[in-house]
Amino acid sequence: MSFTNDGFEIRSNFVSTKNLNAIIEDVISSGIKKQKGGVRNAEKKYQSIKNLVSSEKLLNRARNYLLNDPKVVRVIYFDKTIENNWLVTWHQDRTVAVTERFELEGWGSWSVKDGTHHVQPPLEVLNNMITFRVHLDAANEKNGCLKIMPCSHKLGILSQAEINQYCNNHTSINCIVNKGDTLIMRPHLLHSSSKAVNPTNRRVVHIEFSGFCLPEGILWA
Repeated sequence: MSFTNDGFEIRSNFVSTKNLNAIIEDVISSGIKKQKGGVRNAEKKYQSIKNLVSSEKLLNRARNYLLNDPKVVRVIYFDKTIENNWLVTWHQDRTVAVTERFELEGWGSWSVKDGTHHVQPPLEVLNNMITFRVHLDAANEKNGCLKIMPCSHKLGILSQAEINQYCNNHTSINCIVNKGDTLIMRPHLLHSSSKAVNPTNRRVVHIEFSGFCLPEGILWA
């Protein structure tokens, strides 16, 4: 398996049990209500997740995939349970959040969500982004693990019709991982997940970094 070719890799035992347990304890004690099983801007709400995101281990690994120093784009805490048991159809992560709207060729489909500007950047930006999915629990087919289409990031930005056609004609991979394992992938790699057939905690910290330099005065939100 090659990250350049396949668009993903799995790092076993990438985060220590001690750090994972600190995050779990932090989330449980915080009392923050999850929206549809997730908490956005998790690094701003949990000190343990902020520590993970800013750790040298994570940043050094991110530098292997980016052209410039990594900047945090998005951090989400997910927990798929009996109460929040969802499915996600095949898609690409291709929207980013920034502090202000700006005019730059290739950036479009602007929207405002929760008071924050969201936009779809051009392919060159997605190719200079990397996603870390840090698993706080084991994930498999029974509890709704992520499914991916290897090599699909090389197809560029696809319409939903193109996504459906591709996925109907290619074989996916179930990302079966243990607690502490981390799935590293390009954000526009095609991925999905099914509802859990045997729901247990499937807690994940989803972290996106970018090596793209935004216009002066603009920050990743």
